[in-house]
Amino acid sequence: MPPLPLLVFVVGMGSLGAEIAAVRLLAPYFGASTIVWANTIGIVLVALSIGYWLGGRLADRRPELRSLCIVALIASGLLAAVPFVAGPLLDAGVEALDSVSAGAFVGSLLAVLVLLAIPVLMLGTVAPYAIRLAVTSLEEAGRVSGRLYAISTAGSLVGTLSSSLLLIPLLGTRRTFLLYALSIAVVALAGVWPRARYAAAVPLAIVALMVTPVGTLKAETDNGRVIDEADTEYQYARVIEREDGSRVLELNEGHALHSLYRPDSVLTGGYWDGMLVAPFAGGDGRPPERVAILGNAAGTSARAYRELFPTTHVDGIEIDAELSELGERWFDLQDVPNLELHHQDARPYLRKTDRRYDVIAIDAYRQPYIPFYLSTREFFELTRDRLAPGGVIVINIGHPEGQDQLEQVLSATIGAVFPNVMRYPYDETNTLVVAGDGPVSADKLRAAVGDLPGPLRPLAAEAADRAEPPLPGGEIYTDDDAPVEWLIDKSIVDYAGGS
Repeated sequence: MPPLPLLVFVVGMGSLGAEIAAVRLLAPYFGASTIVWANTIGIVLVALSIGYWLGGRLADRRPELRSLCIVALIASGLLAAVPFVAGPLLDAGVEALDSVSAGAFVGSLLAVLVLLAIPVLMLGTVAPYAIRLAVTSLEEAGRVSGRLYAISTAGSLVGTLSSSLLLIPLLGTRRTFLLYALSIAVVALAGVWPRARYAAAVPLAIVALMVTPVGTLKAETDNGRVIDEADTEYQYARVIEREDGSRVLELNEGHALHSLYRPDSVLTGGYWDGMLVAPFAGGDGRPPERVAILGNAAGTSARAYRELFPTTHVDGIEIDAELSELGERWFDLQDVPNLELHHQDARPYLRKTDRRYDVIAIDAYRQPYIPFYLSTREFFELTRDRLAPGGVIVINIGHPEGQDQLEQVLSATIGAVFPNVMRYPYDETNTLVVAGDGPVSADKLRAAVGDLPGPLRPLAAEAADRAEPPLPGGEIYTDDDAPVEWLIDKSIVDYAGGS
């Protein structure tokens, strides 16, 4: 028979470890914002609470260790199934939710409810059940229950730290789920062996799944052939090669492209081209000496600077080092002189660096997840402090067609820091905003056209013709108050209502 403290420990470890891993499963579809975390934590707490209540009732009816171990075995099997049903279920769920334009709140809430509620509920029955079995007299009830709950909490702490710091980076999300499920199954099996030898099928099946290659996660696409993919420390990424030889980098939900490679040109026909010319609305008209790209991804803009502005030094700041590896492998990023890659989060990088930039290009928003700390007045004050005299920031703001709320908020927040702000509506879903302490205007951009490399001149002339003052309205976001997740969900819902 397994010792009750060990069973309680591994169940606590699996409960919280699964919670951390569940957010990893949801991130490719709904991001990893505070809303997704809140939904995950909330559902886990509700499921555990119901499990505690149910476990107490079951323990009173059948106070047997064997019955407790059967419950734990079933829970381990359900937990092991989570990463395998998640892919098809989330793919279908996202398509259904897209049809009604439900945002990250509704989508992640339903996803966590379907995926985790039942396994976690069953895991929650273990602690009160174990207490019922361990208490043999009223005099020791407090001491025994306190000890077992302390052990359960210690297991939860180990599960939280081991999943985030060790297992997910080393084994991946799927095998993290399986390892926790296997730990529970092995301990619980001792409580039913040898009377129920068939129960050994549960840990054996989990072991078989652990040694099975993970394989392709989301390889099917109608837009080309998937030639590489990675479940990185931060997100799901895949590279798609099209019939014309071009390649695109998709992240997470795949609704937006984050890098594009064309074998015949560094120009893309997308907003990246606009980010090359928009900075000339400020400055002195000369090519920038030093540029920081916040959100370098696979290096689309870095490659363009290599060809069009070969003397410009580029610092590519990208939190996900595996995206840089994909860029070197598939996006011709390996031979870019004057490029220095920094695999850090954008804001901590700016806070620590003593470099000053002529241009800070911000392309770090990956909907539906927009890091709130990159949308606040304090962040833009930091960018201003890292600009050289006459320098500008240029930020790409993606949004649903016709929905300007995010741009209004960011323009107001940027305008609270920079005295000169200009917008360049590149297309229906991307707007570039340029800001600086010095003059920023369409006239300056138009005056610089003749000095730009030939391929950029028509783009710059068009940008000058379309340049406008910033959108009015919008509140100023701060580190203390930046409800960007709700703003994104609201814009999606408004878009659905308008369509």
